[in-house]
Amino acid sequence: MPKTAFLFPGQGAQTVGMGAELASSLPAAQTLFDRAADILGYDLLQLCKEGPADKLNSTVHSQPALFVCSLAALEQLKQDAPDVVAGCDITAGLSLGEYTALVFADAIDFDAGLRLVQTRGQAMQDASDAVASGMVSILGMQREAIEKLCDEAREDEVLQVANLLCPGNIVVSGNSTACERITPLAESAGAMKVIPLAVAGAFHTSLMQPAVDRLTGALAEVEIRAPRIPVISNVDAQTHSDPAEIRSLLVQQVISPVLWETSMKWLIDDFGVEQCYEIGPGKVLRGLLKRIARKLPCESVQA
Repeated sequence: MPKTAFLFPGQGAQTVGMGAELASSLPAAQTLFDRAADILGYDLLQLCKEGPADKLNSTVHSQPALFVCSLAALEQLKQDAPDVVAGCDITAGLSLGEYTALVFADAIDFDAGLRLVQTRGQAMQDASDAVASGMVSILGMQREAIEKLCDEAREDEVLQVANLLCPGNIVVSGNSTACERITPLAESAGAMKVIPLAVAGAFHTSLMQPAVDRLTGALAEVEIRAPRIPVISNVDAQTHSDPAEIRSLLVQQVISPVLWETSMKWLIDDFGVEQCYEIGPGKVLRGLLKRIARKLPCESVQA
């Protein structure tokens, strides 16, 4: 069998209506939503099914919603293609999706993982509410050029590369006014597009530092085991088996750039993956993968 990787989406992939069909047709998926309601204290499935969109898109709700919907989609794949699930060789998730990947790899239990994600989402939302900040996607420029623009636009504020997604697709993150300053600079420097993102704040920068203590405390109370299959860290694009290292990297992830392109290249070039599955809402990761390795097959298992 070809080496196979499962990829789990991050924040931004959510849409109103996700999870509804899975919950109605698959008892295992409904069970996950029932457990989620008990843990979260609200009806997550109802929010996924009916919105409203602004509530679902908030960081505090979108992170648990994507986590549960992605694992519900995994239950569908377990039913339709159990051999594929059993034969998966490695896994990764984009930002929030790394928690989903760790649960799939049996490093963290579902209940503990959902509580972590709830804490993470609330802590990141609170950090975002504390200061006006945001993220901007810059298309068609290299990292070195964008870092120079960050240096030029930063002044005495925070502005840094936050997501390295695929060739020519880099996201910067920082104070709102710094994000506003870099937009015309990037356009003048030849960027194909400069797109402000609809997110709560400057994720994966030092502005998320207030979330670190809360997440550190939550992670300290959770049992983390050595994953049964490798899980790629967003922080260093490497796999780790030591639970203490995994715990530390999950904390660092909140304030560190997401090395997605590097992770996918390692997955393909070094680990030798020949088949990928994107499991969960949307097809963002599949699109990024086409920019990194155009011929690598990637099937979508929708929530």
